[in-house]
Amino acid sequence: MLTIGSLVLGVSDMSRAVAFWTAALDYVPRGGLVEDDWTVLVPADGPAGGVQIALGLSESPVQERPRVHLDLYAGDAADQAAEVERLLALGAERVDWDLYPEDPDFVVLADPDGNRFCVIDTSHG
Repeated sequence: MLTIGSLVLGVSDMSRAVAFWTAALDYVPRGGLVEDDWTVLVPADGPAGGVQIALGLSESPVQERPRVHLDLYAGDAADQAAEVERLLALGAERVDWDLYPEDPDFVVLADPDGNRFCVIDTSHG
């Protein structure tokens, strides 16, 4: 049986990506190792805290409408708004997303490398 081992993000600046994602998710480099071309981040509180994220050095351009992206869950609208502001302060940027539905439960952001991700209000009806 297969299981998901890591979600992998391509990045152009490893130290910037490590700084952003460790602060955003309360993750740490696995084994304390940060390599120039590959770093695996794990939840600071252990495997029950979420799936590991691998960062791989990449020269590929960022996709404006990625086929795969991260969804980060917030408990409610207030939590979502607070998390969006926190992530923006860490270096994320708002994405001008033209595909928002009329009453969205998500906010599209991009990490400092331009990788798109969403912050979801999980209480949204």
